[in-house]
This record gives sequence, structure tokens and C-alpha cells, in this order.
Amino acid sequence: FVSYQVEICDWKTKKQLCFLDKVEPNATIREIRLMFHKLYPQWYPARQSIKLDPKGKSLRDEEILQHLPVGTTATLYFKDLGPQIGWTTVFLIEYTGPLFIYFLFYFRMPFVYGLDERFTSSPHPVVNLACICHSFHYIKRLIETVFVHRFSHGTMPLRNIVKNCLYYWGFAAWLAYYINHPLYTPPSYGKKQINFAVIMFLLCEAGNFSIHVALSDLRRNGSKTRKIPYPTKNPFTWLFFFVSCPNYTYEVGTWISFTIMTQCVPVGLFTLLCFIQMTIWAKDKHCTYLREFKDYPSLRMPIIPFLL
Repeated sequence: FVSYQVEICDWKTKKQLCFLDKVEPNATIREIRLMFHKLYPQWYPARQSIKLDPKGKSLRDEEILQHLPVGTTATLYFKDLGPQIGWTTVFLIEYTGPLFIYFLFYFRMPFVYGLDERFTSSPHPVVNLACICHSFHYIKRLIETVFVHRFSHGTMPLRNIVKNCLYYWGFAAWLAYYINHPLYTPPSYGKKQINFAVIMFLLCEAGNFSIHVALSDLRRNGSKTRKIPYPTKNPFTWLFFFVSCPNYTYEVGTWISFTIMTQCVPVGLFTLLCFIQMTIWAKDKHCTYLREFKDYPSLRMPIIPFLL
């Protein structure tokens, strides 16, 4: 076979960092990352972004050298992504925070509302219910992180963990402060409004979990190959008929129901931000599906059936 010569340059300066001689044609980008790592131990594979073009997208691990638009002397560009942290660790940190932060307000610690209100329970049953629902949501997320999720990308930049924690932990504190406040007033329509919200909350949580299991099953054998997700026998997955990312649809539904349950403005603002962010993610994933699969179902929208 004809061996390849691979030159790896810095993406900014275009300066040559190394020259790999006699690389096999069927070598993957992952294998090239490992070769580069041997020469530069400080840049472990997860820190490396390898590109065909300095301003282009990173090449995927499974891409094969001879299938790339390069000659037998290939020039690739390296970008340092910075220190990385595993996605499982990221999610465990992000989701454990809100769980415990909420309890500080629920149990009315003396440094939160003052000495007069310390350790006193709220007279409104909906406050207890909100705590149960909020805790259930994040415990479910932690369980999914450990037992359900399969990540296509193993790591994320360490610097992002601070931003993500500020978002999740900060909002958890803000919501909890108002919901558990001594002056909190219950929903306008009483039990009817609360019961409707709880039913909606549980249905959305069940739907979200069902979608995560269905997506996980697509990669049961450890494959990182992207596949089109389709509805299964589980009715909660039938939303796949209409949207590309029903997990986000159900997630937004969960927070809408929590907003209705608590009738709290900060919860509504958090829900709105969730919807905006998840719409961006859903549109991005929807476009990826359309680009990668010519036979992708034409009826599907990113996040809201028939609309968005």
C-alpha cells in the first residue's frame, strides 16, 4: 500500500509542529491524535482539535485518512481546546448543586430568611410539592447521567463548567428563594391549578426519560455512528413523528408545568431561557440530521410540532 505523510501545523501560526512519516492509509483521526500525543504529551487526545482547514470544523475520531480530500502528503491543523472534563462529571456537578441548594431554602436556614423564620415549615402544601418535584427532576437527571446517557463527545472544556454551574446553581437558588419565602402566596386557582400542573409535570418527566432511553438504545453497542431516531412501542416516543428533539420538548413542558404549579415569576423566566436555549440546540441538531440523512422524515420540526 502507499503510505501517507502527515504534516501537522498550528492552526493560528501555520508553523509545523510535527511530521508523521509512513502513516497507513486506513489510519483514523483518533490514531493520528494518539501519534501526536506521543510527541506532545501535554496535549492529550481530548484536548486536540484536528482540522483540514484552520477555520474549518474539527475532524471526527472515526474519519479515515484516505477518505479525506488530501493527497499522500497531507497537511492537518491542530488547535488546543484547553483542559477538558468528562461529560459524566460535568452533569454530576451541574445537577447535584441545584438539588442541595434548593434544600437550604426549603428548610429555611437562618442565614437565608432571618432568625424569625428559621426551620419553620411553610403553611402552603404546594411548597412541599414543589420541593418534591424539583428534587425528583434533578435526581432523575443524575440517574440518567450514570445509567442512561451515552455521549458522542467524551469531554467538554473545563472553563465551561463554571459558566454552566453559575446558570444551574444560580437559578436554583433564585427559584427556591421565592417559592420557599415566608411571604409566598399559592397559585390563584388553588388545587385545580396545582393538580393539573403535577399531572403535566409527571407526564413530561416520563416522556423525557423515555426519549433518553430510546436515544441511548441507538448506541447500545458503543457505536458513535449517528442514526435517525424513530418512535418505538412506547407512546411517549411517538413525538418523534413530529419533532427531531422530543427530549427538549418534554424538558420545556416540565418547566412550564412547574411554572404553573408555583405561579412564580422567576420560574417563568427560567422556563423562557430554557426554551430559547433548547430551541437553539434543537435547530442545530435538526440541521445536522437533514445534512447527514437524505431520507430524514420531512414532517419533523426541531422542537414544536408543525411550528418550530
